Amino acid sequence: MVLDLTFAMRTRGGTESNVKSTTLAMRKSALMVAMVLSLAGAITAASASETQIGVGNLDAFLTIPDGVEKPPVALLIAGSGSTDHDGNGPQAKPATLKKLAEQLAAQKIATLRYDKRGAGGWKAEFGKPEDFRFKDYVDDAVSLVNYLREGRKFSRIVVVGHSEGGLVAILAARQVQIDRLVLLVTAARRQGDLVKAQLEKRQIPPDVLDPILKAIDSIMAGQIVDPPPRGLAIAPSMQPSVASAFTVDPIEPIKSIDRPILIVGGGHDLQVARLDFSALAAAAQVAKTLWLPDMNHVLVDVTDDADNLAAYNQPERALDAAMIDAVADFIQASGTH
Repeated sequence: MVLDLTFAMRTRGGTESNVKSTTLAMRKSALMVAMVLSLAGAITAASASETQIGVGNLDAFLTIPDGVEKPPVALLIAGSGSTDHDGNGPQAKPATLKKLAEQLAAQKIATLRYDKRGAGGWKAEFGKPEDFRFKDYVDDAVSLVNYLREGRKFSRIVVVGHSEGGLVAILAARQVQIDRLVLLVTAARRQGDLVKAQLEKRQIPPDVLDPILKAIDSIMAGQIVDPPPRGLAIAPSMQPSVASAFTVDPIEPIKSIDRPILIVGGGHDLQVARLDFSALAAAAQVAKTLWLPDMNHVLVDVTDDADNLAAYNQPERALDAAMIDAVADFIQASGTH
């Protein structure tokens, strides 16, 4: 679970001539970018086919590289919130999963990505929102793996979890047969503890922060906080649902997974710390690990905090190339360990 981030844009002043020349340059640059993106889209379309499918109540998108018989397939599991199959949510639209699927297709790897429950609105088929429990996310992932396995169209099935999706992937890997597991910027702590750590980094006055932290502890303990404190907009009816996510510890579950694991972390990740990367690696001692100093939480390279926040709404930005290569190599590697 990660908190929504606020994004801001700043403009710089200048003379009229400077503004005109800058505007012209920007238009030329935008045209060039559009041409490049159009060409890239044509190449992607020519090298892979994408089909929208329904698996139970889930809307999913299966991308298969052309000309490959029984390719490996990666189930891509998105991070927290009502995130869609492209990796976009109400507050941030980095298109992380869409870009990952395109890059993996270019390396002859199929992908299945899907709209999480709540993306684009809550379906009546999912039941009442207040009855949702975190295990429902896990059950969804298990059903998608079973769908991929039943078709027998793929040489191996790999589960790739991004952020909170990594926790879903860990729990799903204990319930259904998979060949490999990839964890991208995944926390090693209970999500309630992670949220508290994120809040403590912010400049929140103690008289506001302390009641929030206390309320989170109460929710994690199974209590109902009514009314919730200022700054914590979790309705009492939704608190059991939130508690089901806040209290899951990934460490013991990952210890029991005997499949090959790749753990990837980024040095510019504002949401998941290096201690999480290290803790996961320590718990899964045979896992392969990759630390990318310039990569942020949405898997792109950034330079500073302003660039980092801007990247959350820049779907055109390329994913970290070393991450793509490492994930592709790991998915395609021979052997079972």
